[in-house]
Amino acid sequence: MRIGELAERTGMTRDTIRFYEKVGLVEGERLANGYRDFAPEAVPWLDYVRTAQTLGFSLAEIARHGEELRDAPDVAEALSELLGEKISIVDARMAELAALRAELDVRCAKPANPAE
Repeated sequence: MRIGELAERTGMTRDTIRFYEKVGLVEGERLANGYRDFAPEAVPWLDYVRTAQTLGFSLAEIARHGEELRDAPDVAEALSELLGEKISIVDARMAELAALRAELDVRCAKPANPAE
């Protein structure tokens, strides 16, 4: 399918699809007339990319893990493991932010030293 149809079917812009092609997330073949031609499998893949971004995955992570998921013998198990890893990362970041918040609260609660 051409890029316009792919854009319509995924709800993405042509520029977004071109960018994803440039960074290697999706591949389109060039026809003799110069048009891009994408396989039908590009639609669910781009839906996955959008969902993964919404869940906080970077494009690099999506590209890396996308290959792993496609080659996994049990995609559901591999995806569950991947999401578990992301949850651990989010939990660690939340703990760091909570510690920072607590430190800021302590510093805000201290009375200012008028001699300074």
